[in-house]
Amino acid sequence: MDYLENYYNNYDEDGRLLSRHGQVEYLTTRKYIDECLRNVQTASILEVGAGTGRYRVSLAKEGYKVTSIELIQHNIEILKSKLNGTENITVMQGNAVDLSFLPTDAFDVTFLLGPMYHLYTRSEKVLALSEAVRVTKCGGYVLVAYCMNEPTIIQYVFGLNKLHEVMELNMITPNWHCVSEPKDLFELVRTEDIASLDAEVLVKRIKLVATDGATNYKREYIDAMDDETFSKWMDYHFTICERQDLIGASHHTLDILRKQ
Repeated sequence: MDYLENYYNNYDEDGRLLSRHGQVEYLTTRKYIDECLRNVQTASILEVGAGTGRYRVSLAKEGYKVTSIELIQHNIEILKSKLNGTENITVMQGNAVDLSFLPTDAFDVTFLLGPMYHLYTRSEKVLALSEAVRVTKCGGYVLVAYCMNEPTIIQYVFGLNKLHEVMELNMITPNWHCVSEPKDLFELVRTEDIASLDAEVLVKRIKLVATDGATNYKREYIDAMDDETFSKWMDYHFTICERQDLIGASHHTLDILRKQ
């Protein structure tokens, strides 16, 4: 946890999501959150790994009942600073792999929008996903975010000429899957890894979405766009973000599941 605390104590997550390129991920995730919420009346929302509150604070201000679980105290302090006391939101410190303090079948929609980035074993990932499903009502939605493998191979390993370094550190398997440890901060997956995790729980996949698609490959270009051009970029992105032939090349994905 020290690696995570050090990282988030010094990282401006809100700033990332407010940047032009970060807005693509935020607007896409929010689009699909809203689609799920339209199917649920007076939704009770749980977010596991709430971060600094970019999604859940806005939802609470819109009148939803929100419970936020966050591991890092620094993030909790930032989240609470955004509240004025009128929101129906409960904030607790906790770990995604153990939600035993929450009841079964309690929430209409559960978000797991950060924890899978920082869980490094299959058993931890299955635990986190199983706990998210357990606390969700039958027929409710579970939205899970992942960091994808191929952008790191393309942009970091080859793009930044890190091939020999990562090979010497045994950070790549023979089939080019990145190997991460807590000190590396982010765990990277492929679409087949996500499908394998989904098979461990009683859910039906609704959609797997590329939340930023090609955006981070052209970050400086996106950030320099005027409003009209950025609007057209979002139109294009929304047109292709569900295309399964492109999903694995996105930096971030959103797995939208429904509890059976």
